[in-house]
Amino acid sequence: MRRALDMFGAEAIVPLYARGSIIGWVFFGHRVTGQLFDDHDLEGLTTLAENVSTMLENALLYEEATIQKTLAETLLKSIPPGIVAIDEDATVRWFNPPAEKILGLSAAAALNKPVESVGARLAGLLRETLESKTPMPVQQWIDNNTRRSLSVETRQLANNGASLGAVAVIQDLTVQETLREKQVLLDRAAFWTDLAASMSHEIRNPLVAIKTFAQLLPERFDDADFRKEFNQIVVSEINRLDKIITQINDFAHPPELVFKPIDIRSSVRKGVEIARSRFGISGKVEFETSLPNNLPRVLGDETALAEAFAHLVANAAEASADRNKPRITLSAKPVREGKHSAAVVVTVRDNGSGIASEIKEKIFSPFCTTKPRGMGLGLPIVKRTVFDHHGRVEVDSTSRGTQVSVLLPATSGQD
Repeated sequence: MRRALDMFGAEAIVPLYARGSIIGWVFFGHRVTGQLFDDHDLEGLTTLAENVSTMLENALLYEEATIQKTLAETLLKSIPPGIVAIDEDATVRWFNPPAEKILGLSAAAALNKPVESVGARLAGLLRETLESKTPMPVQQWIDNNTRRSLSVETRQLANNGASLGAVAVIQDLTVQETLREKQVLLDRAAFWTDLAASMSHEIRNPLVAIKTFAQLLPERFDDADFRKEFNQIVVSEINRLDKIITQINDFAHPPELVFKPIDIRSSVRKGVEIARSRFGISGKVEFETSLPNNLPRVLGDETALAEAFAHLVANAAEASADRNKPRITLSAKPVREGKHSAAVVVTVRDNGSGIASEIKEKIFSPFCTTKPRGMGLGLPIVKRTVFDHHGRVEVDSTSRGTQVSVLLPATSGQD
């Protein structure tokens, strides 16, 4: 220390503290008068050093805050989602470049203006979020200005319980929706291709029988027994063709769906009733159900879903028919995303011998069936119905039985 004093020609040295550690030193040279520093002088120098330390610490904090602010602004400007933030007076305070692109609105037209400047629907959601103490569910809609498909999630900004404003995170789903629509078209094209191939096979079989008898008719026309058999075969095969065409027509032109919020339990129960009455399910089949009361509602057509569940129940009954104690288990449960229910899963399980591996990949194809009677259109109807409800079907089959799970989106905002 003495060497440092001599090097700088200083008579006193006082440390500078910030954040609990020494960040520097202040050297004081000899007084002009030549007098030495006394205790009173040193006390004043210490006070001066403390003031300098405070200023330096504030400067460091300001520099750090500036860096963090710049980093946050750069981040919010660079991320893909649109960010719109309002203060406690519902004035727009942040409007990043992606928000400009997604909403088709310049930042200059929105910043420091009432939230209504960003559009009525988004403004209403932000105001509701500002006044609400609970998180709002994710909302989706088509923007009237840009025609983009949007997903909007809002959160209240608060500090120590006091509301500071609200923020909206806006995702542009247009590309995903376009890709999904293209996939839908591809799936439909593939489905109808499979249907055409299967239908040609089903129609060819009765035509072959009719053709064979028709070719033999000139030679054996005088044979009364042959004419009788010919009449029976032709009528039977024509009826079979008529049935095929009728079912295909019904399948290809389903009734228009009417969507509304429904209790999925009602569709499941109606499906069981339809299966019992239409498909003649044996009375020895044991049903186990687990349909809790807290299931969220599904936006769907109750009649169409009941029809789909009827086919699943009928298939399950057929699969377990060879068991001593055939059993079908019906259950449903919500699928949660965060604090809200995103979907409902309905499961139909049987205790049959499972699906043969060679047909497992084809079970949703038209005319794919191992039954001695029936067209094999039950599961394709299920798939189409679930598909029309924006859901999905999953099948898990072992030698101890088959489980079919139907996932259907819940109506938004349900706890």
